[in-house]
This record gives sequence, C-alpha cells and structure tokens, in this order.
Amino acid sequence: MTKTLTTARWATFAMFLANGFGFGIWATGLAPLKTLLSLSAGELSIALLAMSIGGLIAMQPASHLTQKVGGTGRAMRLAGFGFAGALTLPFMAPHLGFLIAACALLGAAGCLMGVSMNAHASKLERDFGKPIMSSFHAGFSLGGLLGTGFGALLLTLHMPTQFLMLPGAFTVLMIVASVAGLLGPGDTEKHEGQPIFRLPEKSILGLAAILTLSYLSEGAMADWSGIYLTSLGESPAKAAAGYAAFSATMVLGRFTGDQIVHHFGRSLVIGLGSALAASGLLIATMLPSFAAVIFGFALVGVGFSNVVPCIFSLAAQRASSPAAGIAAVSTAGFGGFLSGPPLIGAVAAHHGMRAGIGVIAVAATIAALLSLRVKVSSTSEAAAPAPTH
Repeated sequence: MTKTLTTARWATFAMFLANGFGFGIWATGLAPLKTLLSLSAGELSIALLAMSIGGLIAMQPASHLTQKVGGTGRAMRLAGFGFAGALTLPFMAPHLGFLIAACALLGAAGCLMGVSMNAHASKLERDFGKPIMSSFHAGFSLGGLLGTGFGALLLTLHMPTQFLMLPGAFTVLMIVASVAGLLGPGDTEKHEGQPIFRLPEKSILGLAAILTLSYLSEGAMADWSGIYLTSLGESPAKAAAGYAAFSATMVLGRFTGDQIVHHFGRSLVIGLGSALAASGLLIATMLPSFAAVIFGFALVGVGFSNVVPCIFSLAAQRASSPAAGIAAVSTAGFGGFLSGPPLIGAVAAHHGMRAGIGVIAVAATIAALLSLRVKVSSTSEAAAPAPTH
C-alpha cells in the first residue's frame, strides 16, 4: 500500500465530506430563502424541481465529461469548485426566474461532483483490493450532519439570508482546494461509439431498481419522519429526533460498513440491510410510541447505511465503465428520491400517516427481495473489488 494511494483515499473522503456539507447547509437555508423571496410553497417546489432536473440532465453525460477533462480526479476537482460557487447563486436571486436557473445549475454541479466522486472512489477501491466505498459515503453523511449544524448555528446568529451560503460555500471551496492536488488522476475512460444518453445496461438493471427503492425510502425519511412524529402528538422539537436518529445511525453504519462488507459480501449486505430497514419501519408503524418510532427509525438508518455504497461498487464493476455504471444507477436512484416524498404524501392524504410510512416499509421489503436476484459472479466479487479494467 503506497503512501500516495492512502493520501488519495483521505483526499477523496474529504471531497465526499465537502459535498455532503454543501447540501447540508443548503437544506437549512431553504426556509429563510422562501421568506426572503416571498415564495409560495408551490413556487419553491418549482425551484427545487429545477434543481432535480438539472441534476438528472447532468448525470447521463457525466462519464463522457470525465473523459474529456482527463480523468475522474480532475473532473471531481472542477465539479467541486463549481459546486462551491453554485451554492451561493440561489441566495443572490432577485426573482423566481433567476432562482430556478440557479437551482438547476446547483443541481447539475452537485450531481457532476457526485458521479465523479463515486467513480474515483471505485477506482481507489480496486487499487486497494478491498471494500472501502462505505467509508467514503460515511464522509458524505458526516458532512451533511456538519453542514446542517453549521447552518443552524448561522441562523441562530441571525446571519442575513443573502449571505447565509457564503461561509458554507467558502468552507467547501477550502476543502476542495486543500485536497485538489492529492486526489490523483483516477480513471480516464474511452467511450467511442457509445451514446451520451442511454438506459442502464442489462447487467445493472437489478441494481438500478434496488437503488431506486432505497433512494425513494431515504427521500421519504428526510421529508416525512418528523411529520409522522408530529402526527402522533409529539412537539416539533421532539419530532426532529426521528430524522436525527436515522442520520446518526446511518453515519455509524457507514463507518463500520467496509468491515461488514469484507466479511459478508455486498449482495448479502444489500439484502439484510434492506430487510433490517423494513423491520424498523414496521416497528415504527405498528408500535406508534415515541421510543418505538425512534428505535425503528434508527434501525432504518443502520439498514440502509451500506446499501447505496454496495450498489455503487457493484455497478462500477459490472457496467462497461465505472463512471457510466454509476451515472446510470444514480439517474434511476434519483428518480426514486424525487418520487418518494410526493408518493408518501398522496397515500398519507387519503389513508393517514401510518399508511404513508408503511409505503416506505413496502419499498424496503421489495428491495430486500430484489437483492436475492443480484447474484455475484464469484466469491471474490462478493467481498472484494474486481480487478482494474
């Protein structure tokens, strides 16, 4: 194991943390941004939809852009600088039209950074010869918690909304700049004769389906866990503990995930993790007390913590190129992330919040069943990365 490789691993971890930090502080700024521009809920949802569309559009050509700029390392650096700058644009918006365009750019920059990060991490995983993907995603989750906390601190200090993102964007910029020269070149892939926009390859269709269900569940947890607790009569302050339990156990699960994957293999971790998440959601719906719901949501965090990293690793191995595989499953997963919250809302509106949370349990159960069809080609692929292409 060379010192350069170890340095590249920690530098890549820092990039994941920076990406999570940026999205974390962005989330804390949405409410004051809505107030600043006097937006209705519908107008804000249009801006957020534009952010999602920007990300979806950017995902598909991401692997080609990686080749054009000279590898995943350089692509990650450029996307990281762009992401830091894009964070500030929505808060400079004088009107809704500018906000929509700014959100689309932010979504594109964030997703380009995400695809290049995961492709670069996949290359490092192959170079190390052992599972390390979960530790990178732990960095993203930890960054999200730190960004949310930092944003809450700025709001407590009454930072003017127009300048709310500046400290966060500066932090992201400093992290990216400090590790930019330590990342290494990563993969430089060839895509001659391949279309820029394409459906997931047959070899990763099952993975794309599981990621869709996993992201659907994670998106719904982010938006509806607190609302579910308030529907049970808890105060907003206590209700926040639901998502906090989910997020904290996800971080812990990811920091220990590489060892778990090494011992049990990716397919088993995907299946058992999804089943554990489904069990937690069933506890939360069948035993609607505060303690039981918090315990259930904590199980959901543990269960889902390593599903996404395992899917990214397998997609990078099985697709024609790592970046293309990650972009394809990310596009499918992002669709699930977008559809989850409104689906839960529609069910809850007609059948109550317990039924809405039950939909997430069904999604997790289906993901567990689908994992039975995600076979590994050999024992070595189950527990360790495939050799470099």
